[in-house]
Parts: sequence; C-alpha cells; structure tokens
Amino acid sequence: MDDNALLAEQMAYYRAGAAEYDRPYAEYEDLQKLLAVVDDLPIAGDVLELACGTGQWTRRLAARARSVTAVDAAAEVLALACARTASPTVQFLEADLFEWQPPRRYDTVFFAFWLSHVPPARLPDFWNTVAAALAPGGKAIFIDDGPAAAAEEEILADQSAPAALRRLDDGSQYRIVKVFHDVRTLADDLTALGWSVRIWPMGWNFIGIAEPPATPGLELLTK
Repeated sequence: MDDNALLAEQMAYYRAGAAEYDRPYAEYEDLQKLLAVVDDLPIAGDVLELACGTGQWTRRLAARARSVTAVDAAAEVLALACARTASPTVQFLEADLFEWQPPRRYDTVFFAFWLSHVPPARLPDFWNTVAAALAPGGKAIFIDDGPAAAAEEEILADQSAPAALRRLDDGSQYRIVKVFHDVRTLADDLTALGWSVRIWPMGWNFIGIAEPPATPGLELLTK
C-alpha cells in the first residue's frame, strides 16, 4: 500500500495541532529530563535540525552550536519556533523532509521524535540523506520513543505503515506514522551498514549517537 495518504494526514495533524504541540513538554517530567540531556550530548559546530517542531529543542541546540538550520514542513509550528528562538545564528526553513535535500554539510544532524514518523520503506533514503548531510567527522544525534511508549498510543492495524490515531481538542482525528524502534534492532541495522552507533534507553525513550560510513549512499535494509 502507498503511504502518501498516511503522510499527508500526518502533516495535516501537525499543522492543525500546532497550538497543542507543546502540551506534553509541560505535562511529562520525562520529556523535561530529555530536554536537559541536550546539554550533555556532543552537539557542536553547524547543526542541522530535522523536524524542529515548535523549537523546544532548537533553542537548546543554539546554545551549543555555531549555527542551527532548523527544518520543518508545517508553517504553523515553524511560526511558534521562530517566536521562541530569537537568535541570529538560527535559520528556519519550511520544507518537506521526504523531498528536501540539504544544500551543504553540517557537523551535527539532530532529530528528536522524527525517526518514528518515517515509514520503514523510506528509511533507506532517510539515512542516506543524513549521511550525505554530515561533514567529515560529523555525528547524527537522535531521540525518540521506544517500544514501551506504544502503551500510550492508539495503534492502528492494516495501514500502509505502522500507524497510530491522534485526536485534537476540537475532536478531529488523524492517522500518523508511528514506528516504535527497538534499540538493539536499530543499532544492529546501522552497525551492519558501517555506522558507528551507540543507542541507550532513557525511560520509555532512547538516545542515539551515530557516525556514518566512510562512503555515503549505503542503504539501510528494510525490515
């Protein structure tokens, strides 16, 4: 089945729910702890942030980086991110991450809670894009939900990709892609491709640091 319709619905959810996006960061202590972890991660130089959302992570990246290029497909969340992060070293870009290609290389590529929204069939292209975006010696740093977080979601069956149902305050509901990556499997997949990777759990979430193969363009084997 084609996942384009599912991805379009996912985009509609984040555009319509921009005003509700930050609520979990205020309600969940685990998320607040995760935000603080950024200060201990090897973030340096010029940083590319994928799926920046409302800028919860962007402002912390900016405190560590020489520059930050923050990309998201939803204009509504980008407007909130711009208001939150008033820094001359941060540039916000509106672009579809399934189509956009970075115009340059970066020392760090960072993405929080984005990997789980990438359909498995699109993971090869995604990891190739990340590898191509990294300068020599650069690192990919990522944070996301582990399998235990599935208990908090309404999982949908028989979709074109692993999916969950989300509802907004107005009663509208949307399907989103939601892949709960197993830490060991994800690490094994990347290691088999030549990435140097370390992934560790933190509560229901995980944090990963990976350096790409010497030759970009290798493909991740789909599950």
